[in-house]
Amino acid sequence: MSTAVDTSAFERSVEPLIRVLPRDVARRIVDFRPDPKLQDRIDALGAKANEGTLTTAELAEYDGYIQANDFIAILQAEARRLLASRNAS
Repeated sequence: MSTAVDTSAFERSVEPLIRVLPRDVARRIVDFRPDPKLQDRIDALGAKANEGTLTTAELAEYDGYIQANDFIAILQAEARRLLASRNAS
């Protein structure tokens, strides 16, 4: 399904970019959630994946959502770290 990614390398690459974000933008990244319609689609594909009934096209779509979710999760973690360090200062 997904290609393995070295998330530590990715995080090291993203961290300098996150550091330049204003606090309000970092907060918006932390608070980001997909809209309900998109989340319903992801959940439906996840259920089909668990059942082993995804079509080839659905598998490609689901893989795209997984990759996007990984990217967003890393951005959110870095934004949380940024906000925590600014609150500690």
